[in-house]
Amino acid sequence: MDKNTLIGFLLMGAVIFGFMYFNTPSQEELEAQRQAQQEQIEQAAIDNAATKETPIDSLSANEIKELSTFVKAYGIADAENADVYTYKNESVNLVCDSVLSGTVTVEDSIIDVNTIINADVATLATPIANQAVKNLKDASSTLSKYGQFTGCLASAVDTATIRLQNDVLALDFATKGGVISRVELLQHKDGRTGKNVVLFDNASNNSYYFTLPGTTRRLETRDFVFSPEISEDSTSVLMKLNLGNGASWGMRYSLKPGSYVVAMDIVQEKASEVIESNANSFTFHWHQKMGRTEKGRTFEERNSGIYYKYVGEDEDPENLNENEDDSEELKQQVKWIAFKNQFFSSIIIPRKAFNSANIESTVIANDDYLKNLTISDATIGYSTQNDNVASFDFFFGPNLYPMLSDLDEQLSPEEDLQLTEVIPLGWGIFGWINKFIIIPVFTFLGGFLSNYGLIILLLTIFIKIIIFPFTYKSYMSQAKMRVLAPEIKEINDKYPNKEDAMVRQQKTMELYSRAGASPFSGCLPMLLQMPVLIAMFSFFPSCIELRGQSFLWAKDLAAPDAIIPLGFDMPLLGTHLSLFCLLMTATNIIYTRINMQNQPGGSSMPGMKWMMYLMPVMFLVFFNEYAAGLSYYYFLSLLITIIQTYVFRRVIDEKKVRAQLLENTKKPRKKSGFMARLEEAQRRQQAMLREQQKQKGKRK
Repeated sequence: MDKNTLIGFLLMGAVIFGFMYFNTPSQEELEAQRQAQQEQIEQAAIDNAATKETPIDSLSANEIKELSTFVKAYGIADAENADVYTYKNESVNLVCDSVLSGTVTVEDSIIDVNTIINADVATLATPIANQAVKNLKDASSTLSKYGQFTGCLASAVDTATIRLQNDVLALDFATKGGVISRVELLQHKDGRTGKNVVLFDNASNNSYYFTLPGTTRRLETRDFVFSPEISEDSTSVLMKLNLGNGASWGMRYSLKPGSYVVAMDIVQEKASEVIESNANSFTFHWHQKMGRTEKGRTFEERNSGIYYKYVGEDEDPENLNENEDDSEELKQQVKWIAFKNQFFSSIIIPRKAFNSANIESTVIANDDYLKNLTISDATIGYSTQNDNVASFDFFFGPNLYPMLSDLDEQLSPEEDLQLTEVIPLGWGIFGWINKFIIIPVFTFLGGFLSNYGLIILLLTIFIKIIIFPFTYKSYMSQAKMRVLAPEIKEINDKYPNKEDAMVRQQKTMELYSRAGASPFSGCLPMLLQMPVLIAMFSFFPSCIELRGQSFLWAKDLAAPDAIIPLGFDMPLLGTHLSLFCLLMTATNIIYTRINMQNQPGGSSMPGMKWMMYLMPVMFLVFFNEYAAGLSYYYFLSLLITIIQTYVFRRVIDEKKVRAQLLENTKKPRKKSGFMARLEEAQRRQQAMLREQQKQKGKRK
């Protein structure tokens, strides 16, 4: 091969490889080709499936016989011909005498039943024929499951709403489920809308039902439409299931005038004919999506949840965690369960306790609702032989302490229900102060006055009168310490060194002892006042009497008096400033200054001084979101204390106090056991300090 031929072959190869390189598809083009091939395969599969004939379903002879038997057994007897029975729902209308007839509805097509029974479906599209068969099978299954209850199913009967009402409560009852579907409190306004408070309004945010007992089937009352029978005086309504042959099952609701309690009795007749005779229990289920009724969400959410009480005098009511999702399996007998809001509650109280129950609370991140509250599988005894199966009391109303206390006596005289525990009044001594002092006085004043701003003022004065001896003793102690300041200064000047600290302290205590003064006597009266202050901290946010009550600029004493909007959300402080809270803070600063002036040597501690001034500012941040009534009370309390301080200054002659104390120092004074022990301890500590100093000197 000569040189020219070789060059020719090389050029031809270069041309071929170049052509192949520039015509090779990119990765994107390869992926597009693969996708197109896949779509062709899928379309081919769809086309092949479409060309295949879908098999037509049918009813077997046994299924047709069962359907006929069920219609005749559980259908509605014809008024003119007792041998003819009918059953209908949205998709079927069946008639049975000696044979089964009727129609089946599929979409807009009405098909004769005989067309399906005889499999004469040539004129029907396959999907329509199959749906018709399915509708008939579903009807047979429904008749089999519900038996004599079939005629009461919601799909077969029209629904309606019934109302019972007294002067405080309006109740709507839905025939679907036979339940209370709406609760309106006629004497309480919603803080957000200004309309009457509605605890719940429809099946989407409140529903309860009973699961009827059975070994072969479990029936839920929410599936049925009840027939209402209203009493002549319109104080009760019986929601009844007529089951044929004299058998019935129902719920009778009764509402007394002026009462927030709704009695519910479960009644039945000839129940053994429709419910298995060996059934010994049935269950109650209740779900409520708790809505908001107050302007401020913080405290409403914090004070809403599920409360419950076990059977037994020694058992105190308990509650699920109100700040997060929580649940509990109650394995003991339960006396009552409450869905509790800040100011209103829905409580179920069985006359015979629940044997067990499951409860659950979940927080809802929604501006209109607070929590999902659920009671499930609350079990209670049952017998087919009793006409009155069980009885319950529903309480739908305000968390008003006197009312709930009276209900304890009315509903359960043999055992204290402790319904008042749904009101958070504080634990231990704080709760006792509220229950036995504050609430009785507050209720008494409320019987004479309608202005709750004046009631709080009088209550504050009453409390100040009670603790006046402690306040006076505290001021006198401060006065004694103040007039002895020159003598204290002499001791400090005489023993200025650090190593003389024990001697200085000992001499100071000796002076106090001889003069009849004590640095601790001023602290004790203040400590005795603290339980009252803390009790009021719990009382006001829970006091429903203040709800909606206006005073001066505050439109609602149970909510913050947000008179100064900030226009933005400040951490801890919120979106507003409360005027009563600002007044309380200003008064607190003034009181702090006066109190520091009363303290001997207080001005010589600048660090402590600024700390004392910082505390009122911290209270401003803390109380800004609280009820205006609480800030108003603390403002009045501080203001009265300031006035008392100035009165004490004018009445008490500190020169005479000083002269008396100096006179006391000249008299022989028997030491108290406490002072003797304190001085002995000081002497021992001083001796140990001297010994330590000697040891250090020897080592040097």
